[in-house]
Amino acid sequence: MTSESVLEIFKQITRIPRESGKEGPITAFLCNWAKAHSLECKTDEIGNVLIIKPAAAGKEDVPAIVLQAHQDMVCEKNADFAFDFAKDPIPYEIEDGWMIAKNTTLGADDGIGIAACLALMESDRPCGRIESLFTISEETGMDGANALQEGFFTGKTLINLDSEDEGQLFIGCAGGEHTDAWFHYGKEGIRKGNKVLQLSIEGGIGGHSGDDINKHRANTVKLLADFLAGEISSDFQLISIAGGGKSNAIARECRAVIASADSVGIAGRFGAYGNKMKAEYCETEPGLAFSVSEIESKEDAVDGKTAIALISALAECPHGVEKMSPDIEGLVQTSTNLAAVSMPEKGVIKVATSQRSSVEAELDALVEKVARVFKEAGARVECYSKYPGWNPNLKSHILQLSVKSYRKLFNQSPLVLAIHAGLECGLFLEKFPDLDMISFGPTLRGVHAPGEKLELASLDRFVKLLDDIVCNFK
Repeated sequence: MTSESVLEIFKQITRIPRESGKEGPITAFLCNWAKAHSLECKTDEIGNVLIIKPAAAGKEDVPAIVLQAHQDMVCEKNADFAFDFAKDPIPYEIEDGWMIAKNTTLGADDGIGIAACLALMESDRPCGRIESLFTISEETGMDGANALQEGFFTGKTLINLDSEDEGQLFIGCAGGEHTDAWFHYGKEGIRKGNKVLQLSIEGGIGGHSGDDINKHRANTVKLLADFLAGEISSDFQLISIAGGGKSNAIARECRAVIASADSVGIAGRFGAYGNKMKAEYCETEPGLAFSVSEIESKEDAVDGKTAIALISALAECPHGVEKMSPDIEGLVQTSTNLAAVSMPEKGVIKVATSQRSSVEAELDALVEKVARVFKEAGARVECYSKYPGWNPNLKSHILQLSVKSYRKLFNQSPLVLAIHAGLECGLFLEKFPDLDMISFGPTLRGVHAPGEKLELASLDRFVKLLDDIVCNFK
C-alpha cells in the first residue's frame, strides 16, 4: 500500500454521490469492489458494509483488526456555485501540496479513510485478518454505528480512520445530541408604505462544529439574528429567513427579507453593524461580507408574534464554547452550535442546533438549556440522535503499538489526545465493551465547508503508519 494507491481510490470516490442518508451509490461501489477482488462482503439492514480479507499465510494466528470509516460526507457548497451532489463529481485541484475542493466540500472526511481501507486490502502486504467496516450516516446521527448488531464483525481491536490531524493519536471523544425547533406561523400582508429589503451576510469560513467551535469563527445565523433582535422596536416585518446548512457545520451564510417603513435607517444601521463585525472577525473571517438591497416581493410576511418569538429565540440561543476541559489544555469540554434556520415548507420555520460534551451531565444540561429557549418561544422541540462519548484508556494495547510504530517510522513521538468532535467509537464501545480502539488520520482542513482540503505529505505519513501497525500487529 502506498499513498499514491490510496489517493487513486479516493479520486474514484469523489465521483460517487454519498450524502448522508443517500449512501446507496457508495454502498454499491463497496460491494462491487469486494466482488471484483474476490473478498467476502456483507451488509446489514441499514446499509453498513463489512469487507473481510483473510489472514496471509503464516499470519493465521494474528488477532483480527477492524478498520473503520464512514460512507457518508457533509455536502456543502458556495451558494453561487452550480453543483448537484446527487450526480456531479466533486471538482478538486492539487495545489501547493494540498488536494482542495474550492467551492464544495471535498469529502476526505471520511472518503480518505475508505480509500485507505481498500488500498490496504488490495495490497499484497502480509498481515492478519482485516475486517473493514463502513458505516452509514455518521455525519447526521451515527445511524450506522447505532444500528450495528452483535456478531457483525469479530475483531476485538478497532482502528477508526476518521481523525484530521496527522501526528495525533486520539483515544477519546465527545458525546453529542441534536436539538431542533419548529415554529408554525400565519401570514400577514405587507403594511402600506413598507419597503422590502434583503439583508445578507456571506463569506464566513464556517467549519466543523466540534473541531472549529473554539476558533472564533463567525456564525452568520447568530450575527443576523442579533442584528434583527436589536431592530424589533423598529416594527419591521419578517418575510423570510434562511442560513446555515448541516447541523454539524458552523453557518457560513444567512439572509433575511424584511419590510419596513424605515428602510433607509435599517440599511444604514446594518452597514454600521457589518463594519463592526468585520473588524471583530478580521483575523479569522477576511471574506466576511454584509450587504443590503431593496427588492421587489409579492410574499406576505410571517405573523408578527411568531416573527418576534423566532428572532428573540435565535438571539438568545447560545452558540460556541460553554466550558473548556480542566484536565486537558486546549480541549473543549462542552459546546453548542446554532447551525441553521430555514423555511422548508409553507407555515413552518425550522431551527437546527447540535450540542457536544465529554461530560454526559453537562451535555444533558446544555440540551435542556437550548430546548428551553425555543419552548418558551412557543416552538415544538425535538432532541434526537444522542450518542455517547469515548473515555480515554491510556493502557490500551493498540495505543502502545501505535506510539511505538510512530516513533520507529518518524523518529518522534505522536501526540496522544482526546477530541471534541464526535466519533463513532463511543457507540462501538457501548455496544462492544471489549473493543480496544484508537483513531488517527491525515491532516484535513476546512471540513464540513467549501474549501475542505487534504495535505498530501500527511497522507503519506498516515499510510505508512497504518501499514506498519496492521502488518506488525500481534
